[in-house]
Amino acid sequence: MESFNQEGEMVISNEFAMVTIRKVNTRNGIRLEIRSPKLGYHILLDPMELESITWQQKAVFSQFLETPFGSKAHHT
Repeated sequence: MESFNQEGEMVISNEFAMVTIRKVNTRNGIRLEIRSPKLGYHILLDPMELESITWQQKAVFSQFLETPFGSKAHHT
């Protein structure tokens, strides 16, 4: 499902996950912020980082889901 919230962020969700997406202007240029409100995680990606996602094979994302939250040390 896709919609926009009161802050103007795009909300994309299904029965497994929900993320909000918005464009952010920073000192270093425009970034795309992807936020997982339920889990409290977020990331800012620049245009090159976003483009690099398109270079990946679908299998890369399957590997992400094997350890979806990364190492425990990364989030403590």
